[in-house]
Amino acid sequence: MSQFPTGSSLPEMAQLEAILEAGAGRLEACRVGEVEAAGQRFPLYTASIGATDPHAPAIGFFAGIHGLERIGTQLLLDYMRMLLWRLEWDELLERQLQSVRLLFMPIVNPGGMWASTRANPNGVDLMRNAPQDAVGRVPLLAGGQRLGPWLPWYRGRLGAPMEVESQAMLRVVRQQLQSRPLSFALDCHSGYGWGDSIWFPYARTVAPMPHQPEMFALKTMFEHAHPHHGYAFEPQSRQYLLHGDLWDWAYDHTPDANIFLPMTLELGSWLWIKKNPRQLFSRHGFFNPVKAHRTARVLRRHANLLDFLARVAYAPERWLPRGERRQALLELANAQWPCGHPG
Repeated sequence: MSQFPTGSSLPEMAQLEAILEAGAGRLEACRVGEVEAAGQRFPLYTASIGATDPHAPAIGFFAGIHGLERIGTQLLLDYMRMLLWRLEWDELLERQLQSVRLLFMPIVNPGGMWASTRANPNGVDLMRNAPQDAVGRVPLLAGGQRLGPWLPWYRGRLGAPMEVESQAMLRVVRQQLQSRPLSFALDCHSGYGWGDSIWFPYARTVAPMPHQPEMFALKTMFEHAHPHHGYAFEPQSRQYLLHGDLWDWAYDHTPDANIFLPMTLELGSWLWIKKNPRQLFSRHGFFNPVKAHRTARVLRRHANLLDFLARVAYAPERWLPRGERRQALLELANAQWPCGHPG
């Protein structure tokens, strides 16, 4: 009997289990938790591939934290399929994976995805679920609220443990990423803005993160490698502040000796709606491209970013800033992203 019983009532889960089954000889799959929604139980899966050295650089790819934002999960599933096919013939990729570890958690919130809700089955917005409060004014409700799950952006009850999904993801991040000298995370979302953005901490404060020079180096390298990329690359605080951001929490709890660089890929859905206004009449259409050709375009477009992160992790000694260069990059970063109120 298959270890991964495809046939789930959640199509994305069935696709993920099929990928795990097909890649059983290469992917290291792990069931890191389980959640229940309306009497159905859904597993929380991770899949890893690449270097087994616990000190090797690693990149974690995450999606599906908000159940309505299915396009991020589809992007990661498509990328996982592509990796497995390339490994049939791509010797350079094979060598790269001897030095770099890739980690995937494509469906963090399967209960919310099954129910087509942003929140998890308890009504909690997982990206507002960490216990820290923002330093500064947050958007009304959207910055995170504790009034109750009948309103969106509910953080959960004050003093309550974080949700099962949040704890599972942060445990994976702590064990598989933050424990290494260098690691990255890319969390795929959708639904905000006319264009695509790459955000990084902080979301809770306009103060700069300690690793802003490293983020500026990444931004510069990506611009040089892909000069027409079209992303807005900036701290999330440049847009708005929020309570309980999971990536802020993870970043602030990384051992001082290690470098952990979390990023959020925010796919702007407003342009999809502008091109197809009928999407406004569907909750799915607020956060995902509905037309097949637009979905295909999204899946093609962002593979370059995922490949870029895997490549920069391969030889970090060639680009990680040190000494005077790091100080120079800090000054450039401060000029590029000055502290101030969110725009």
